[in-house]
Amino acid sequence: LRAEQQSVASGLIPTYMAMTSSSRAAIAISMAVQNSSLSKLQSFNGIFAIYKKQGPTSADVLNTLKKALLKEAGVANPNPRKRNKQPLKIGHGGTLDSNASGVLVVGIGEGTKMLTTMLAGSKKYRAIGELGKATDSLDVTGNVIEEKSYDHITKEAFEEKLKQFTGEIMQVPPLYSALKKDGKRMSVLLKQGQEVEAKPARPVTVYSLSLQDFSPPYFTIDVECGGGFYVRSLVDDLAKALSSCAHIKELTRTKQGQFTLEEHALKEDRWTLTDISQALQPCPKPSGQHKNAKKAKSRHMPTPSESKGGDGDTND
Repeated sequence: LRAEQQSVASGLIPTYMAMTSSSRAAIAISMAVQNSSLSKLQSFNGIFAIYKKQGPTSADVLNTLKKALLKEAGVANPNPRKRNKQPLKIGHGGTLDSNASGVLVVGIGEGTKMLTTMLAGSKKYRAIGELGKATDSLDVTGNVIEEKSYDHITKEAFEEKLKQFTGEIMQVPPLYSALKKDGKRMSVLLKQGQEVEAKPARPVTVYSLSLQDFSPPYFTIDVECGGGFYVRSLVDDLAKALSSCAHIKELTRTKQGQFTLEEHALKEDRWTLTDISQALQPCPKPSGQHKNAKKAKSRHMPTPSESKGGDGDTND
């Protein structure tokens, strides 16, 4: 093997030496630029927001982002799925369903440690629902399992019922979710044909809930909620309370924490080192007291996958 390496090297050196000085300078400049870009990427520590379109999973979107950044930084043949072999630490702060779109908060470098805070923080959604049809997944991707009349539901009755779902409420998570049973995601078990029991109801918070449009069978609502909340369950429960059934047709996360869809979510053509460096919210520098508190908690910090789920945690 060493002989082969020496043979290859001996073949490359004359080729390089045969180049003109301008060609060698161009190669040196190119390598310097690549090293500079990689150093810049590895210096990123903080959080920012990107726009997730309908279709791909949140994990797929994150891998696309990571691959684009590594490629721009000059990493040859980047494979974003090989986490231990890539010079980039990156994660997201709350999954969105494949069928959902909107704000996806991303942590990079030390910013990945801030993602649990984003998971627990407030989020805003806009949901378009359809009355009269219920699906097994509670959204448009599932199979219709029930149909009921909705002619009796008025706009006034709908708005009045919203009041019952504002504040601290109890909510049963969907069967199709990223919540786990025996270490496996419930959504995966269901797709494998296994039986899964619903998780018990748990307390969640709805800060605000309003009707934006009512054109039966369709309706549009805006929701601001805390961590672990499922808009799909809300739409299902709301329709049942109105003696009907419903499912979500479209779901958009319009805000997460301080990041809004209009102002902060970078679309794919802006997933560049320059744009991200400008959008990056840096990690706060811990005070001495905070450092001591951090050491006390360092035995186990929950990762995003360990934190309680929320709308969109089905497919990733």
